[in-house]
Amino acid sequence: MAHPKHKTSKARRDKRRSHHKAAIATLATCSNCGATVKYHTVCGECGYYRGKLAIEKNVTV
Repeated sequence: MAHPKHKTSKARRDKRRSHHKAAIATLATCSNCGATVKYHTVCGECGYYRGKLAIEKNVTV
């Protein structure tokens, strides 16, 4: 197995890792209830996805 001949400097290492950051999730508003939801996920408030009921939510009184 190959071994490095020279130590990789902190600057060179950090330049390589400059793109290893987490991306911010894209948010949208639910078309049914208006709550803020993550793209391509079922609304946690009402259970709708793209205008159709995906999950029946229990209503507690």
